[in-house]
Amino acid sequence: MAREPEFVLRYLAEVEELAEEVLAGRRQLVDLDLKRNQNREALRALQKDPDPSDKAMVCFGNMFIQLPKSKTKEMIQKDQEHLDEEINQLRKELRVKVNRLFEAQGKPELKGFNLNSMTHEEMRVINQILEGRN
Repeated sequence: MAREPEFVLRYLAEVEELAEEVLAGRRQLVDLDLKRNQNREALRALQKDPDPSDKAMVCFGNMFIQLPKSKTKEMIQKDQEHLDEEINQLRKELRVKVNRLFEAQGKPELKGFNLNSMTHEEMRVINQILEGRN
């Protein structure tokens, strides 16, 4: 009987640790998405800027640097691509973490959350099939 409280305590500690990992992953996703939205706003502002000068002020940490607009756009777009890759990787990892948490809690695995979007090639083939039916 003395072992039973220890088992329950270990079980609760394990579930709590898994839940903290899930929450940390979600928080990181929110932070990266916020940065991605800020980058999107910056790109849009650069596109709309009627200023004829070919330079833009860019903030790096606590310092402002004047860079050519084309270079600034290129840097932001590369950052966007990197953020997209990182967000997709985090989402994949989060799915695994959530499934481990549910498994530890004795709940069934979530259905429908392991779906992936179709590639352009897959969409093209589907469209060809649908057009062939008409």
